[in-house]
Amino acid sequence: MKIFSIRLKEEREYCGYTQKKMAELLDITLRTYQNYEALGLNNRQPDYEMLVKIATLLDVSTDYLLGKED
Repeated sequence: MKIFSIRLKEEREYCGYTQKKMAELLDITLRTYQNYEALGLNNRQPDYEMLVKIATLLDVSTDYLLGKED
């Protein structure tokens, strides 16, 4: 999802995290995290549990990340 990738990057930068730091905090590889932000180029998206972890870490809702609310 393009909106997810865009919002993920925006929120990460707003929180002052690098991609490497996000990967560490989420306990995933840097490459996996980079794929989440890659605008769907690899069609790599987090599963439900990871989506919740990301939203919690960034202090936003999953609906916001998925583009269902502003």
